[in-house]
Amino acid sequence: MGEARRLVFCNYSSLADEKVDKLQVFITNLTSSVQNIANNESLRMTPDFDWLRRGVVEVFPQSDDVNSESLERLLLTTDQPLRVKLGIDPTGTDIHLGHSIPVRKLRGFQDAGHTAVLIIGDFTARVGDPTGKSEVRRQLTEADVAQNAQTYLDQVRPILDFDTPGRLEVRYNSEWLSKLNLEKILELLSTMTVGQMLAKEGFADRYKKENPIFIHEFLYPLMQGFDSVAVEADVELGGTDQKFNIAVGRDLQRHFGQKPQFGMLLPILIGTDGVQKMSKSLGNYIGLSEHPGQKYQKLQGVPDNLLEQYFELLTDLPLDQLPENPRDRQTLLAWEVVKQYHGETAAQEAKEAAQSGGKEGAVPEFSLAGVQQFPTKLAYILNVTGLCKSTGEGKRKIQEGGVRLDGDRITDADTTFDAAGELQGKVLQVGKNKFVRLVP
Repeated sequence: MGEARRLVFCNYSSLADEKVDKLQVFITNLTSSVQNIANNESLRMTPDFDWLRRGVVEVFPQSDDVNSESLERLLLTTDQPLRVKLGIDPTGTDIHLGHSIPVRKLRGFQDAGHTAVLIIGDFTARVGDPTGKSEVRRQLTEADVAQNAQTYLDQVRPILDFDTPGRLEVRYNSEWLSKLNLEKILELLSTMTVGQMLAKEGFADRYKKENPIFIHEFLYPLMQGFDSVAVEADVELGGTDQKFNIAVGRDLQRHFGQKPQFGMLLPILIGTDGVQKMSKSLGNYIGLSEHPGQKYQKLQGVPDNLLEQYFELLTDLPLDQLPENPRDRQTLLAWEVVKQYHGETAAQEAKEAAQSGGKEGAVPEFSLAGVQQFPTKLAYILNVTGLCKSTGEGKRKIQEGGVRLDGDRITDADTTFDAAGELQGKVLQVGKNKFVRLVP
């Protein structure tokens, strides 16, 4: 009798355990379903992320799986500001509108409450980014880099929020890269293979063409990647040509026990010729520090097929509200960009000058006939144009880095021109507000 009772009890116990197991499975599935619904609902109720997506080519890693991490989901769920990194190597003295694209996106993150980490690559600039280069870059000296870096912050100041506490960190990567010892460098080198490095587009092309690749060039992606470790970046911004370098940053963060950053890739701006990427060496660029009138003129000449891209990448205007007429679009583009960097008054003056005086009317002119003879020194030209009170002042302004010719900073006080033809049509500038266009 006792044995029968034990069997009955065991049967009831087994049935109870089975029901509990089924109930637990049901609760688990229900919880998962509720969570998925909540996730989907939160995405539908997302704050306006148009600013985030505007002009972006790719965000990586990215998954459509609602349970996988994405940048938008991180923005929704984080309880603290993200650290958004952008690195700029001061390999020259000037920044053009193409360079401003990731800086503008960085401002978008600032306005959304996050921390912009602007890295001035004073150390990496001495190596030079090999991306897109068919041969080794000339290595810059420390003095070259320091001089180039001097104006960078001034040029991006109209874009970024320098005033709100906690919105901007400006760092120089010599802070950490100059302190790396051989042991740490060997650790960095051990994280990648030669095969991985040769997969980088520029290296692969050079290797196939048997163009030399120097060992120090392999260090560049690792140094840029280590920047992400040093500042603990959550997001890194860059052009589409920077995917490899940003991915190296993710790998290094993982190696050093950090959560890997997201990469956000932005387009390379086509220049004013409508064909090649904007580049100072190609002469198809618009510099951030150019005279408002000169900038206005160049923007009015942007080819029709590029106007929408320029509006998308260089302004915040709604693309569905742009004028239909291409000429009206060019005028609006010129107005908006000049206003952004120089203020509404300067934009209005540039517009009126362009309307009343033709395309050259925005900049006062000086006839080179007023130069007594050639060859002559630039310091003397600064004097006779009235931009400086004396030749001596002209020399000092040049040495201080306050003189530009067609946007190019000139620092050699002995700069000499052999003939007037070398100067015709160029804009000579002293400081921020003194300009003349040199004409025959």
